[in-house]
Amino acid sequence: MSANYDALLIPPGANQKGGIEVLRAGVVDGGLHVTLRRAFNDPKAWGILLADVARQVARVYAQEGDEAEDNVVERIRDAFSSEIDAPANSGSIGPIG
Repeated sequence: MSANYDALLIPPGANQKGGIEVLRAGVVDGGLHVTLRRAFNDPKAWGILLADVARQVARVYAQEGDEAEDNVVERIRDAFSSEIDAPANSGSIGPIG
């Protein structure tokens, strides 16, 4: 039996210029499932990548009128700080939507 997985499209820039996928994350039954490749020699690059992703997430919330971008970034920063210091649930992120 095969279930459907609602995958995102390849980013337009990657379709045009090529590139390498470094991270894929999905939520299945409330749990986080990740595949990734090391991709960078310096782990600091992952911090930059995660910060860029957080900003893009905040922009989406702001564009959809849910909350101001800076507020979203602050909420993400607080959750990241709490989770990185003491993982609460090793991958469970709660309901979607």
